[in-house]
Amino acid sequence: MEDIEDIIIRSFRESIHQKEVFINENLPRLVKVVTVLTEVLKRGNKVLLFGNGGSAADAQHIAAEFVNRFMIERPPLPAIALTTDTSVLTSVANDYDFSEVFAKQIRALGHAGDVAWGITTSGTSSNVVKAFEVARRMDMICVGFTGKDGGVVAGMVDHSLNVSTASVPRVQEVHMTAAHVICEMVDYKLFKCPDG
Repeated sequence: MEDIEDIIIRSFRESIHQKEVFINENLPRLVKVVTVLTEVLKRGNKVLLFGNGGSAADAQHIAAEFVNRFMIERPPLPAIALTTDTSVLTSVANDYDFSEVFAKQIRALGHAGDVAWGITTSGTSSNVVKAFEVARRMDMICVGFTGKDGGVVAGMVDHSLNVSTASVPRVQEVHMTAAHVICEMVDYKLFKCPDG
């Protein structure tokens, strides 16, 4: 039987390794996402975030970092997690289909120039895919956080940030690290960098 300390150490090492792989594969794309979000928020547009399960929690977490604050005192930034309104989610799922729960909200709340930021560890979640289909038709900017090979989402978004492993916990850990870095850099560019 494997020692629990060895299992713990292995999990931490896997997480560290996936973060190193991610930044080596995605650094220019990560910088681009920071630039795009900064421009969107400067214009007064907003960010709509969505995902399922742990990714739903991540969407809420990221929205809170923008709306409240991240590491510096600054004005609130407009971000909405489409995963929080149980009446909307359950009515759409009941009256239509669960695959429509984010697409309907994108149609109701999104505008051209807003960001649709979908999170799916598989890259294939049907409700995330449908939300991006709607967002693209509405001329929104699509950002996808994915795992594995990126799935269908990686090919349909404007900006794809993929964690190239099938381990869902490792994908989620990298997603949140990347999201925190994005929040920090957006704050820096909007409020600390003299030329934005």
